[in-house]
Parts: sequence; C-alpha cells; structure tokens
Amino acid sequence: MTTIEKTAFARLDQEGRLLNAALKGPTTKPGRFGFRGDIALKFQTQVADEKRPPDFSVEQVLAVSHEGEGTIPILAGYLHSFAYLETAADVLSELLSPTGSYFVFCNNIDLLAKYRVAIGNVTFRILPCDESTVWKEMLDLLGIDKNDIKKLDAAGKLDYLLDAARGLDADYQAISFADGLARMEPVKNRNENRPV
Repeated sequence: MTTIEKTAFARLDQEGRLLNAALKGPTTKPGRFGFRGDIALKFQTQVADEKRPPDFSVEQVLAVSHEGEGTIPILAGYLHSFAYLETAADVLSELLSPTGSYFVFCNNIDLLAKYRVAIGNVTFRILPCDESTVWKEMLDLLGIDKNDIKKLDAAGKLDYLLDAARGLDADYQAISFADGLARMEPVKNRNENRPV
C-alpha cells in the first residue's frame, strides 16, 4: 500500500502543512497517493502551545503523487489572492516539475481572464474563481458531467478528474508574475453578505 512517506507529499506532511484533508491516502491507481485539502503557505506566530490557523494557504487542493517520485505531477487549488502565488511557488518549489500541470484559481483576477505564469521553470495556469469551488470549476473546465463520476468513491473521483486534467491543452495568455500583480483586482471579503 502506498504511504505518504514514499511520495512528494512527505515534506509537506512533516512540516504540518497538509490541513483539512477530505482525502489523504492511496487512490484507485497502484502506487498513487491522493490529497484533497489545504496546503498551509504561511504560518502565524504560535504563542505557547496554542495552535493557530495559517495566515494563508493553497485551499481546496486536488493533487496526486506517485510512490518513489519526488514531484507532484498535477495540482489544482485556490488562492484568495494572486499575490500569494510567489509564496506558493516557493513553498512547493522542488516538489513541482517543469512538465507538471498546475491550475490555480484566484479570487481577485478578472472573471474572463486565463493566464499562464511561469515562476522559475514551473508554469501555473491562473483562472478566476468567484463563489464556486475548485472541484466544480475543474469539472466545468474539463467538461465532465458529475453524473459520470457519481458512482466512484472519493479517491476514484480524484483519479478520474486529474487524469482528464493532465491531457488539457490550454493555451492561455502568458504573463509575468509582476504583470499579474499589476492586473489583479482587490481581494473580495469572504464574509461579506453572509448572515450573522
């Protein structure tokens, strides 16, 4: 059975970065380990034994890694601000591959925008996300009907979705990280219009 220690998730797990896991275990494919949850990027200062939530994370992560491989071949997740992309690239640096597929949905980019942003030798596909989830956005992006996968378990659904995403040929506009910062919009307040 594939364990996390034998995958690219091992360091993130040891550093306590893998949080709120809906799935953290072997998938339906031999030698593959899946993760659905959040990856903490910046921790708050801890006072005594108090455990505090991170300042910010890559949220709603969908990712897999193969046993014995040092990189995560595919990952999708949500950043509350495009500005966090540089920190995400830094935290995940050696775990990402130039040939990998990385989808990052952001709260504060134009709703019609789709970009490719290279940081180092890794390219991120940047997409808008407003009041939806990464899971739903990925289903829409790939044209997958949720009824096609409803009989699969959580690990099987993750395999199906990410296998389909690997083959996606998305030729989005290439921009620099600095250009993205200049274009990004104000971060929306998540708690706005919520009942008290």
